[in-house]
Amino acid sequence: MAIITSTVAKEEDGTIQITFSIPKSVIDTHETQTLTELAKSAKVAGFRPGKAPLEKVKANITKEKLLEQTLSKILPKAFSESIAEHKIKPATFPKFEILSQATDWQIRATTSEIVDFELGDYRKIVKDALASLPKEEPARNASHSDAGGKEQKALSALVDAIKITIPHILIEEEVNMRLSQLLERIEKLGLTLEGYLASIGKTPESIRKEYQKQSKMAISLELILNKIAQSEKIEVPHEEIHKAMAALGGDPKEDPHLNQDKHRAVESVLRRRAVLDSLITNV
Repeated sequence: MAIITSTVAKEEDGTIQITFSIPKSVIDTHETQTLTELAKSAKVAGFRPGKAPLEKVKANITKEKLLEQTLSKILPKAFSESIAEHKIKPATFPKFEILSQATDWQIRATTSEIVDFELGDYRKIVKDALASLPKEEPARNASHSDAGGKEQKALSALVDAIKITIPHILIEEEVNMRLSQLLERIEKLGLTLEGYLASIGKTPESIRKEYQKQSKMAISLELILNKIAQSEKIEVPHEEIHKAMAALGGDPKEDPHLNQDKHRAVESVLRRRAVLDSLITNV
């Protein structure tokens, strides 16, 4: 039986490239399976639905569609087995690129994992940062624009003191998401990107650099607060999660297994909130 093999190359920032060597026989087998599935509903002139020969079905679909559906049967399983074999904990979804379609196909998956980091004495970091604030400063200042607020002061101190290496592809994913959201907002206003940026005195290059800086800080804070939560074993009661989900328009009685991504996202936000409250109130 033909075997798919993989080799792994890691960069210092946590970027990982996994190169798969896939025998052509494996490609051919899964292509036939794909065509067989497509043939069941394919409409080909001169043949009843589902009765056309595979060669005719193949001639009536694009190469891109056939390739995509064929590889979708191969790559997810190959990727899963590879990260298990090499003990990789991906922080990003893989991006696949075909390098060669020779006898053995070469396909590269690019992903990343978070390089481990030390928290240090994070409580002292926060305590020292807040020591310079006026005594009358409120216990919680929810305004992130207020640089004198306790929360902002604490968060800035943590990011400055705790050194984290962020994979560049993770930052770029966040930047691209923010740019996409910006474009969506601009389009709703009936503006062009160039016109909008000119009105605020920015260029595509400067806005990308700004988003890169913001994204790096946001990702760093998320990692730091999550690691503190793990260190202090901070958990969020299910009642709080259900209440937050209800406030977002969800069903508080909804089984978390039915919408795990939403449930995990809400839980993660509440856990980081609890960590920040704990750091500030115990100073």
